[in-house]
Amino acid sequence: MSGDIFRQNSMDEKVCITQYEHKEYDSCSWEENDEFDDPSFNELIKEAETAIDQGVYPTRIYQGSSGSYFVKNIEGKTIGVFKPKDEEPYGRLNPKWTKWMHRMCCPCCFGRSCLIPNQGYMSEAGASLVDQKLGLNVVPNTKVVKLASETFNYLRIDVEKSKAKKVVNEHFPKVGRKFHRLGLPPKKGSFQVFVENFKDADFHLRKFESDPLDPDTSKHFQLQFERLVVLDYIIRNTDRGNDNWLINYLKAKAASENGEEEATPASIQVAAIDNGLAFPTKHPDSWRAYPYHWAWLPYAKIPFSQETRDLVLDKISDMNFVQDICDDMHNLFMTDKGIDRQMFEKQMSVMRGQILNLSQALKDGKSPLQLVQMPSVFVERSRGHVGTTEKFRNFSNTFTQRFQKKTPFFSWC
Repeated sequence: MSGDIFRQNSMDEKVCITQYEHKEYDSCSWEENDEFDDPSFNELIKEAETAIDQGVYPTRIYQGSSGSYFVKNIEGKTIGVFKPKDEEPYGRLNPKWTKWMHRMCCPCCFGRSCLIPNQGYMSEAGASLVDQKLGLNVVPNTKVVKLASETFNYLRIDVEKSKAKKVVNEHFPKVGRKFHRLGLPPKKGSFQVFVENFKDADFHLRKFESDPLDPDTSKHFQLQFERLVVLDYIIRNTDRGNDNWLINYLKAKAASENGEEEATPASIQVAAIDNGLAFPTKHPDSWRAYPYHWAWLPYAKIPFSQETRDLVLDKISDMNFVQDICDDMHNLFMTDKGIDRQMFEKQMSVMRGQILNLSQALKDGKSPLQLVQMPSVFVERSRGHVGTTEKFRNFSNTFTQRFQKKTPFFSWC
């Protein structure tokens, strides 16, 4: 935040002294965001907070089933997507009335029984963590942050309290300085870096049917596609349609005759967004199977490349590396006060089973399509002390393998 928002009082406590007409109340909070080991991401969050302070508010995304927002910088350029926890489909402040009707009128058919409700924001950040650990680089950087803005969906009482405090502070500044918070309460949620010049995969995939890629670009796209497959399979994404992963494709350009423009080769890149419905506690086994829609593409019939095997096989074959991922996931998920440790362990059992299948498929030279046809398996930690230090590794990390017997009623949706 800008330096003129706060001053120090005699008790070394921050005091908000901004006047009402400055419109700098919305992100004025003592609950500051943690510093990440990522300077560029920290700077991006500061840009978002500064923009909100100056009245450049996030705008709601009207697609989807939850409250999500395009976050902008001071110039009005979109820099990220913020998804508050309390505006998820199961959240108490979900702004989509269709989901409210669905939940109220047909609760037995609402949501996915294999997922923990209201944990989508953690799933978004967890997918980014797995992506970075494996070096896939297909998920835009995503972390859990806190933001406040008048364009978010709040309870009426919070809005009225905020307005009342602003009026009091405007007329009685000395009283206003004693308030713990003047603006709206910050919301906790996932913040994903916005990627530019990408379009829905479905848009490009249809074009590729009539205008095929050149051999070099096609090979690069296959490698990018395989990384998407690896990510989705490990996190067991239950919501990967061709409308929620993105492609940035630039055709090759020939040099101009006058020499002013140089020739540029074609380029293609994949971005895996919308990872909020992953990390289930069990494999889908009730009505729907929630399949990976990319499994029906022709690219899924091609065996995994040597490049993909070289990238991930050694890592996922090392149980210490796998346990490190689980430990990092534990540290992330435990920042949610409502997390249940037993349910988290079930999530990790599914993930470890997916990793086991993936490593075997890569060793056997299978294709993504053959991978998703492998039996669903759990790798469960044996009962005992659940430790994360080296002292307890050998004692706590005894695992058993179990196959899922029950299958969903519909296998195609």
